[in-house]
Amino acid sequence: MHHRKRFGCQVYPLLFLILLAVPGLMAQNPTDTSSQAPAPAQQTEPENPQQNQVRLAQEAQARIRARRQQRTERVIQDTYSHKFEIYGGGGYTRFRPGSSLQHINESAWNVGFTDYLRPRLGITADLRGYYGVAFIPPNPFNIFKPSISEYSFMAGPQYRLVRREHWAVSGQVLVGGSKGNFNANGAELPGPLVGLWSNGTSVSFAAGVPIDYNIGPGLAFRLQPGYWLTTFGSTTQVKNLGFNTGLVYRFGRQ
Repeated sequence: MHHRKRFGCQVYPLLFLILLAVPGLMAQNPTDTSSQAPAPAQQTEPENPQQNQVRLAQEAQARIRARRQQRTERVIQDTYSHKFEIYGGGGYTRFRPGSSLQHINESAWNVGFTDYLRPRLGITADLRGYYGVAFIPPNPFNIFKPSISEYSFMAGPQYRLVRREHWAVSGQVLVGGSKGNFNANGAELPGPLVGLWSNGTSVSFAAGVPIDYNIGPGLAFRLQPGYWLTTFGSTTQVKNLGFNTGLVYRFGRQ
């Protein structure tokens, strides 16, 4: 009996100490390790080499287009920011030299100056000279092919309708006067005696469409189809159609 009591007195305190120590050990070494385990990294599917090449090619094309667009915008700005234009060249028109005479072909020269008040709107001063030979029916003066000429001096607005890197299209409306020389020969025979208009200066009107092909920002080749209305002989000549062609030189800055 004494032996059992002595054993119980030794074992029970030991069990009590073990029970007190177990919660602390569990707190230091938790059994649930799932919360401490690192989350597995998400695995991305490797890009297909062919798709990668397509993507790189598209990006390269986009960069090329962007650089090209920037270059085009710089050229357009450099070309159409000039304030002044001088143009000159030759031309052709169909002209009726008298009320009962047929239309004739006339060669021409043309010079002009444009001051751009705004990037698209300018004021143009224009000078032209036309030369031809009229065909006269039989007459008592024996004059059949007299040389005639007309000179015009006009001014008006010019507006750029289209502005591109290599070409531009404008609209032009001019009003002024024209001087006609219709003497039938060197003896100053009045033109009306053989069916020509009478000499003099009268009101004229012109409308044209200048089409410029840009050789460079400051230089262009121009083709300008146009219409020229004259009022020689107190009548109106409404079928004078032709064109001018030549070079345009741009200078100054707006």
